[in-house]
Amino acid sequence: MNQNNNGNQRNNRNRGAFGVLSIIIWALVITVAMNVIFSSFRASNTQEVPYSTFRQWVMEDKVERVKMENNRFTFTLTPEGQEEVQTQAETDDPWAAFARANGEQPVYVTAPINDEEIISLMEEHGVKEYGTELVEESSYLMNLLLSYVVPMVLMVGLTIVLFRFMSSRMGGGVGGIGGVGKANAKVYVEKKTGVTFADVAGQDEAKESLEEIIDFLHNPGKYTEIGAKLPKGALLVGSPGTGKTLLAKAVAGEANVPFFSISGSDFVEMFVGVGASRVRDLFKEAAKMAPCIIFIDEIDTIGKSRDASKFGGNDEREQTLNQLLAELDGFDPTKGVIVLAATNRPEVLDKALLRPGRFDRRITVDRPNLAGRLATLQVHTRNIRLAEDVDLNKIAQATAGAVGADLANLVNEAALRAVRHGRRAVNQQDLLTSFELVIAGSEKKGTVLTEKEKKLIAYHEVGHALVAAKQKDAEPVTKITIVPHTQGALGYTMQTPEEEKFLMTKEDLHTEIRTLLGGRCAEELVFGTQTSGASNDIERATDLARKLVTMFGMSDKFGPMGLATLQNQYLDGGYGLTCAQETAAQVDKEIADIIAACHQEAREILEQNRAELDAVAGYLLQKETITGQEMMAILKGEDPAAVDNYGLNPAPKSAVPSAPELLSDPAPQGGENP
Repeated sequence: MNQNNNGNQRNNRNRGAFGVLSIIIWALVITVAMNVIFSSFRASNTQEVPYSTFRQWVMEDKVERVKMENNRFTFTLTPEGQEEVQTQAETDDPWAAFARANGEQPVYVTAPINDEEIISLMEEHGVKEYGTELVEESSYLMNLLLSYVVPMVLMVGLTIVLFRFMSSRMGGGVGGIGGVGKANAKVYVEKKTGVTFADVAGQDEAKESLEEIIDFLHNPGKYTEIGAKLPKGALLVGSPGTGKTLLAKAVAGEANVPFFSISGSDFVEMFVGVGASRVRDLFKEAAKMAPCIIFIDEIDTIGKSRDASKFGGNDEREQTLNQLLAELDGFDPTKGVIVLAATNRPEVLDKALLRPGRFDRRITVDRPNLAGRLATLQVHTRNIRLAEDVDLNKIAQATAGAVGADLANLVNEAALRAVRHGRRAVNQQDLLTSFELVIAGSEKKGTVLTEKEKKLIAYHEVGHALVAAKQKDAEPVTKITIVPHTQGALGYTMQTPEEEKFLMTKEDLHTEIRTLLGGRCAEELVFGTQTSGASNDIERATDLARKLVTMFGMSDKFGPMGLATLQNQYLDGGYGLTCAQETAAQVDKEIADIIAACHQEAREILEQNRAELDAVAGYLLQKETITGQEMMAILKGEDPAAVDNYGLNPAPKSAVPSAPELLSDPAPQGGENP
């Protein structure tokens, strides 16, 4: 370990020396270039003439002053002589023309020869000044100093000051010019984060797994005395928004230790080797502040599996991963440095990263169940003023599948809605409307549907709801609407489960497929046509049927045979086929058979309950939005206006409606999905 540290220090010194040498070289090049440019500018106003011309001009009384040196005579002309002298070189030289335009007098030079009469000639023809300058040896050194050394020192100093300024602004330090190799980790302590386990709800299993880490940081002697070793790293895995980062902050808050937080993308730069340098720097800084917690968010950015076909030997991400693996092996966990990481793509991580001794503890942060959602809503509404009619149990029941971030957004949208309506407290209607806003978007008030379109959409949505209501174990309908929304829906039917279900049987899948196809069946049964509004329903039904055949092994043709593998479990839940092309063709045929059978069964349900379909559709056309309880009241022949709409106040009473007048010439509904 000491040898590694010495090597790292030597590498840092070498990089620092190379950076300073680079600055000096660039400053020297710029200084020489500037001196060359200035010399060229000065030389542009100087004209060289033959000695015979100089002698002739002296004899013609055109020369005013002469500076006599060993290797040249430099002289200027009188104003009268200058007017007479026009050389081709002056005319062609733009610098000379520029100098003349600014009133500068041209200077002429000539190479001297052994001419004993030149002194007497200059005296006879009125040359005002002539002679040589007394130049001391120190003047040459001073000229060199002012021309080269001083400008170069100034540029080096300005460059270093500039890089230090950039380093301070970017959070850098050591590790390269401008802090390129510095780990820009944000250090939190308990008083700054203010996050504890009381702020995390719905993740009891994950908190229980992390409490051992907190206890180790508080009482390390209890573990070292018996010889136990705490895992060096814990990997938090879960869908986006489940609270992985919040859990890591809560661990630091509970343990009251420094919290180093850095994203995986912060390690990756365009310069090869910078990421590895930042990993070394991060662990070195953490060792100084031990006990502490290092949290690496989105570790899949640098922890992807090393594949020779995808990465070269000098790939920046691979070098960063190798350095991270070495650091995880090198540090002593008894000092109290704990590494936490979060990802929603565990399947792409390198196997070496997950082996025992590194990230050897995997903690799943899953979507909360009903009790977890209720606890999460209670946490997020602690600082929200709630009205007396708020029932968080019903909101938790209606938000099946929502993660913590969704619920936090729901509560915030409800508070904003209450403010917009001039209320000082959030009521049940605000919460339910905000949930629909999250899943379907806001209402498109500018969209005006024709009567034909409204009837088509109403029967389509009631077709979904009625097929669900007439099937055993189907999720109950909570809302039906034909109001267009911003996320592309001309209407929708909302279903929420009455209880948590963690398994789906073959019958459950067929029930859901029939429910999805109920809208298309209603269009065909009532209007004898098909609309584009069923496109999303058909897509979801086909996806369910494909999973039923390829992943769940519920097909009568293939039996318990896996034909696909799950990919991105915590993201989009996609999957890929793992069978031959001939088998894939048979899979498509089996899927088509399942969908056709479910379609026929859904149509039979609607045919047997045609009167109820008309009654519910008529009521929906009148109100545009109804609840599932109102629909069930109509099916039972009761008054739909006196039901408990998930905690909402009952609407004014109205009679059970009759069937609406059918379209005589129905036209397919184009555009967006209902």
